[in-house]
Amino acid sequence: MTLAAVDEFEALLAPGPLPGGSAVPPAAVTVPATAGGDRAMGGYEAADQYDQSLARWAPQLQSVDLDILFDKPIVDARARDMLRNDAFVQGGASLHKDNIVGSIYSLNARPSSKVIFGKLDDTWEEEFQEEVEEKWDLVAESPDNWLDAQRTNTFTSMVRLFVGISLAAGEALAAVEWIPEGRPFSTAIQFIDLDRLSDDPMRGFLNNQDTRAGVRFDKRGAPIAYSIRTEHPNDVSSLVNTDLPVWKEIPRQKPWGRLQIIHIFEQVRPDQSRGISEMAAALREMKFAKKFRDVQLQRAVMQSLYAATITSEMPTAQVFAQLGGTGVSSDNTLEAVTAYATGFLGAVNEYTGAAKQIRLDGARIPHLFPGTKMEMLSPTNGVGVGQEFEQSLLRYIAASMGVSYEQLSRDYTNTNYSSARAAMTETWKFMQSRKKLVADRFASIVYRLWLEEAINKGEITAFDKRRAKTLYTRDSVTGISALNLKFDAISRADWIGASRGQIDELKETQAAVLRMNNGLSTLEEESARLGGDYRKRLRTIARINALKKKLGVEFAVDQQLAASLSSEPTDEPAPRKAA
Repeated sequence: MTLAAVDEFEALLAPGPLPGGSAVPPAAVTVPATAGGDRAMGGYEAADQYDQSLARWAPQLQSVDLDILFDKPIVDARARDMLRNDAFVQGGASLHKDNIVGSIYSLNARPSSKVIFGKLDDTWEEEFQEEVEEKWDLVAESPDNWLDAQRTNTFTSMVRLFVGISLAAGEALAAVEWIPEGRPFSTAIQFIDLDRLSDDPMRGFLNNQDTRAGVRFDKRGAPIAYSIRTEHPNDVSSLVNTDLPVWKEIPRQKPWGRLQIIHIFEQVRPDQSRGISEMAAALREMKFAKKFRDVQLQRAVMQSLYAATITSEMPTAQVFAQLGGTGVSSDNTLEAVTAYATGFLGAVNEYTGAAKQIRLDGARIPHLFPGTKMEMLSPTNGVGVGQEFEQSLLRYIAASMGVSYEQLSRDYTNTNYSSARAAMTETWKFMQSRKKLVADRFASIVYRLWLEEAINKGEITAFDKRRAKTLYTRDSVTGISALNLKFDAISRADWIGASRGQIDELKETQAAVLRMNNGLSTLEEESARLGGDYRKRLRTIARINALKKKLGVEFAVDQQLAASLSSEPTDEPAPRKAA
């Protein structure tokens, strides 16, 4: 291809950037001055400004950052408060971790030999998988917590933490550190509180056009650096430390592409700089539901303190007449009420003090003061916790957290197999999407960072250190080597997290067998549904079978299998029976 042809080809693909990063300008659209509410111009009833029920509903049209960034601090604080103090919300967060990550987050390496070597090599792929997975598991789940810069969490715990932070704030943040001292691998992950991701005010006064809420962007809107405050704005040390706060700007990645900052969130609109919690839409209802339960609990406690009350049957008009309710001033009325109450209560006390039968734990009926009666109190009076009103609030909260009402409330009283199965399926779909968007992305990034170091250190024998240079491509203009698609091919991986769970194990196991027998699924996929690695399962089964054979142990299922194999039809024709 000639140089002129190349220029023409590039011109066709890239006609030239416009402000904001757009390559091709959108078609001009003339919006009438009356748009957005005049029934004569538009066809949507939702935009009708003459509808009295909608007349006061006039939200502002503004950018996504203007929607989020000013409200994010208080939304984050309220979400954390609910996670700390509301058992249902805290349980919903645990459901996210348990349904996405589970007890262990296992690597399923899937390198592409076709991309790496130019041809398919199943043998090499199998060798690479087994070696890398074993070495990764030793590092990731070591009780020494090598991958955590603070040496606090195993890799599974780190993923659970990342998922929990993402639920509360709609995003999560971590820095990649290089710690060569006293570690088998220098790669380590340092979690960063999102409150520390903020703009340096000194830099902001000079130039803040390219920075939003601690993130600096290039001209196309790609993040290139993060401004991290060295301490939390409200920390214990801030009570005694009077020094001015310090910010440190960290580039997103090294010149050759190795990440230094892990910042993951799901965009809901273009040009969104920071994430916002999905719980924000239900925080109001969460607070009201908690307040409702508190009021009901206080009511039940107060009623339980009093077993009975004594009320008077004297007519109201007669009482006020005796109190001087007509023709007297307010001062005289107050004096009359006080004198009557004092005298009445004194007479009741004197009367009941002499009546030895008045007691609540005996079987006798007490003889009360004339004109009064006893009413027994029950702590169950009124609407209790768990009734329809609270159920509606919990359903609202469950919807915002992506779980079913039954799972959030632990209430299965009105649930049958079909409804439980449907609820579990919907929850599973939601959790799988969050697993892919949050947990898998974080896990894959950490795995890629570790694998790059392991290959360059010569720790992976299936991919010799001398081959490491093939994973980098030198830029002819800048002279900088950068990771290429071969690194993506060798670091490709799936992640096995929490099992889906089973309501009826027999039916669901039969369904799994039918899917495999009819080519609709594989042993790998079905094992992953149960939260396990099929290769490890098969190796374990082989060891168990070998040990059973060595010890001469047979189970009933072994005898049934042997009988079925011996009765299988052969190619020889069956002998004819005599007539």
